Amino acid sequence: AIMAITFTNKAAKEMRERIEKLAGEGAGEIWVSTFHSGCAKILRRDIEKLGYTRSFTIYDDDDQMSALKEILKKLNIDDKFLPPREIKGKISDAKNKLLGPQDWFSQSERDYRSQLVYDVYQAYEEKLKSSNALDFDDLIVKTLELFAQHPPVLEAYQRKVRYIHVDEYQDTNYAQYMLVRLLAAQSRNLCVVGDDDQSIYRFRGARPEIMLQIPKDFPQLKQVILKQNYRCTGEIVEKSQNVIRWNDARYEKQLFTENDKGKPLEIRTFENESEETT
Repeated sequence: AIMAITFTNKAAKEMRERIEKLAGEGAGEIWVSTFHSGCAKILRRDIEKLGYTRSFTIYDDDDQMSALKEILKKLNIDDKFLPPREIKGKISDAKNKLLGPQDWFSQSERDYRSQLVYDVYQAYEEKLKSSNALDFDDLIVKTLELFAQHPPVLEAYQRKVRYIHVDEYQDTNYAQYMLVRLLAAQSRNLCVVGDDDQSIYRFRGARPEIMLQIPKDFPQLKQVILKQNYRCTGEIVEKSQNVIRWNDARYEKQLFTENDKGKPLEIRTFENESEETT
C-alpha cells in the first residue's frame, strides 16, 4: 500500500535497498520507483485501453531525434532553420505541461515558426502511435490519459496505493504534480520532501511553486521546516540566505548553523571555464 517516488533510478535502487534492510520480509511489496518507471509499470498492464499494445516501445533520445529528422525531411523543413533538438525540447516542455499539439499552438505566438513546430509535433505524435511507441514524457502523459478516460483504473490504484512519499518535490513538473494529486486524492496520505529554494530543473519543466500549492490541495498535511544547516560555514549560510530571500515563490524560513563563521566570501570573475577550474 506504499508508493515511494524519487527522481533517478540510482536513488530508487538505494531507497529500495535501505527498505529491505529495515523491513526484511515483505519489503518487495513496497512500490519504490521513479515517476517514469512507476508509470511504465501501470501502462504495461492497461495501455491497451488507449489503443496501444502492452509490448509498446519506449523511445530514447536517439530514437526521438531520428524520428524528428525523418519528419522534418518529409515535411521539407530545413533542420538548420528548425533544429531537431529545439523541437524535441519544445515537445517535451509541452508534454510536461499536458499540452497536445493544438493546445500548445493556441498558447504559442502563432507565427510561422510556431506553425512549423505544430506541424512537426502533430506528425511526431502520429508516428509514435502508428509505431506503438511512447517517448519518455508520454509515460506520465499516457498514464494521466488512462486515469481520465477510465476512472475504474484510477480508482483501483487509489485503493491500492494508500500512502505516497515523494522525494525532491521542488523539482516536479505539472504532469508529475497531477499524477501525485490524483493518486493521493482518496487516501489523502501524502508525504513530500523538498526545498523550494533549491529547485534547479525549471529548464526541464520543474515548477517550484507547486510546493506552495500543497496547503491548498492537502490542508490536513503538517509542515516541518528543517532550519539547521550542517554543511556550510556561518558566512555562507548568512550570505546565501540574504540572496535567496528575494525569491517570490517560497516559504519563509530562517536557516542557521552551529558551524564556525568561516572565511569571508570572495567574488571572482573568470574569462572561461578552464580558468575557473584552475
